[in-house]
Amino acid sequence: MLLLNSLLIHSPLATDVLARRRAFRSLRPTNIHGKLSGRKRCALHYAVAGKNKEATQFLLQRRVKVDQKDKYGMAPIHLAAWFGSLEILKLLVQAGAEQKVENEEGLNIMHCAAINNHTEIVEYIINDMQMKELNKEDQSGHRPFALAAEHGSIEMLKILMEPYNMATMKPNKRGDTPLHLAARNGHLDAVQLLLQSFDSRDEVNMDGETALYQAADKSQEECVLALLDAGCDPNILTVVPTDLRLEDPNSCGDSSLVQLLLEYNAHTDVQNQQLEAPLHLAVKNGHIPVIHSLVAAGCNINVADKVGSTSRRETAAPKYIKIKKIQGKTALGVAARANEVIIVDMIIKAERYYSWRKANPELNESVHSEHPLTFKLDHRNETKQLRSAAWRLAYELLKPGDWKRLAENWAFTKEQVAAIEDQWTGQHSYREHGHRMLLIWLHREELAQTNPSKQLYQELILTGNRKAADKIRTEAENTSKSCCIS
Repeated sequence: MLLLNSLLIHSPLATDVLARRRAFRSLRPTNIHGKLSGRKRCALHYAVAGKNKEATQFLLQRRVKVDQKDKYGMAPIHLAAWFGSLEILKLLVQAGAEQKVENEEGLNIMHCAAINNHTEIVEYIINDMQMKELNKEDQSGHRPFALAAEHGSIEMLKILMEPYNMATMKPNKRGDTPLHLAARNGHLDAVQLLLQSFDSRDEVNMDGETALYQAADKSQEECVLALLDAGCDPNILTVVPTDLRLEDPNSCGDSSLVQLLLEYNAHTDVQNQQLEAPLHLAVKNGHIPVIHSLVAAGCNINVADKVGSTSRRETAAPKYIKIKKIQGKTALGVAARANEVIIVDMIIKAERYYSWRKANPELNESVHSEHPLTFKLDHRNETKQLRSAAWRLAYELLKPGDWKRLAENWAFTKEQVAAIEDQWTGQHSYREHGHRMLLIWLHREELAQTNPSKQLYQELILTGNRKAADKIRTEAENTSKSCCIS
């Protein structure tokens, strides 16, 4: 049997026709009629699947069972349509093969041809066989046009539209239209053709999913852009409201796709059934680039979920966080309990940035454009002296409670202070806390274009740390003199 399988599958590449004929003639009659594999396929199945016209003719002359089905309900005529073997399909029809036969999923030969873009098969079915009635739904409610869309069969879509007038945007049993099927499978050409040919845009399936939602859910970015450009609405909620592709805790977060949706005015604060906003999920899953995009787009940083969230690390991989639900925590609280220091500092920077903008409404957009919110680590030479001073102040000059008094004077909220303090690095954690707080403070002072050294000196005096204040002033003066000499 292995020899037969190999012969039938690879026979199109063989050149010795007489040798193949002798091999076929040597077969016992029971072999050519019987099942040959776990898939319950007979010799004719293999001959047709191998596109071997001569083997097919030989078997038909031996009066094999032409309509024998394999375990999936596929008859040889299905395989001829599936693999685009028009000449073999004609041989099977002439041998009396059942032309309307369906497999276990309700697929007929027109479905099989549509899936694989075999336009010549469909033309033969309609023009020569006069079998337009094969343009019917399979068990999932797919007509050939829908299956062509699902598999990106562009030429098939075109001939079914014109000249055969078999195009339809009728949804399948799940409610998916051909646009849904093409979009979620990333068939950009099919999506563009359907958008040009039909008014279908924001139809929803039984789960309330649009074609745009499904394309985004499968990270089909090109299709997402085409759908957005065609006017699809990014803010239609599914039956279970979701979150701009942030649900999967094991994904890395599709930052480019999130940014694309935001550019087309996707809502940043849409919440799911747990009242989790995209920012909650981004923080929960450690998607830092996505958090950048959401915060920069003006999301509500302090939105709370339904039951609140705190997080703790329960796995060895630091990028993944499992969530334990408790009452009343914002995204900042989630990040703090997860010990996501970078995210905590990022959120506090954003909160202070937007409070500064709110407190200074007289500043026009050009000023904000010149000083946008940024989360990049600062390695610039012009801020090196200030960053060094902040480090020395935190690690050498401040006492355990000093950084909190400074934070209070600089209008850090209690939640912000608590989020910074949640980090534990040992007995001297306060040093790292103070350093982080000072860098966050410097971030907004630079945006406000103030004199950080003067501000820092005055605040240290107010909090009773004369020694640290004098040290900061001396360093600032020395730096100024050095600049003048140079």
